Amino acid sequence: MKVLALIYGDESRWDGLNDKERGEVYDRYRAFAAVAAAKVVDGAELGPTSTATTVRIRDGQEMVTDGPFAETKEALGGFYLLECADLEEAAEVAAQIPGAATGTIELRAAHEEEAA
Repeated sequence: MKVLALIYGDESRWDGLNDKERGEVYDRYRAFAAVAAAKVVDGAELGPTSTATTVRIRDGQEMVTDGPFAETKEALGGFYLLECADLEEAAEVAAQIPGAATGTIELRAAHEEEAA
């Protein structure tokens, strides 16, 4: 099964890190990716919420606004798409994601169409 691991964290915490500290965080993510390579299908760091664009359709009208959908302390900062046997295995893999130590990892099973 495919499971999306959504990585949430406090952007102000990241903004407060110096280059050396950020490098150490990236090193931890590279180490995770190496260990979990058999389970990771894809993944990416996302740009900050200040660069987000939100699109809505209301009453047939398109509304495009700058910024995230909602103000929140923890923002979506990245993701991994995992291929695991079940949600339990996905949780074991997600617990190794460095962001779990300071933020939250949300797991969402991806709907997959059955082959005809």
